[in-house]
Amino acid sequence: MQVGQNVRVRGFKDGSGKAIASKVGEIGVIEEEKIMDGGKWGYVVKFPDSIKSWFFADELESA
Repeated sequence: MQVGQNVRVRGFKDGSGKAIASKVGEIGVIEEEKIMDGGKWGYVVKFPDSIKSWFFADELESA
């Protein structure tokens, strides 16, 4: 996965709340890569409604 790529949210492990739970199945664009929890790669995804959140790679799929 890379910056600028369209991705679909498959699910998430974090208890982020209702706003992010509603994003499961939605498509967004990767805005940046980040190293998260213990060296795993994470991605900041921006959705059409301008909400941004980060996800682990295994929570996303190419769209």
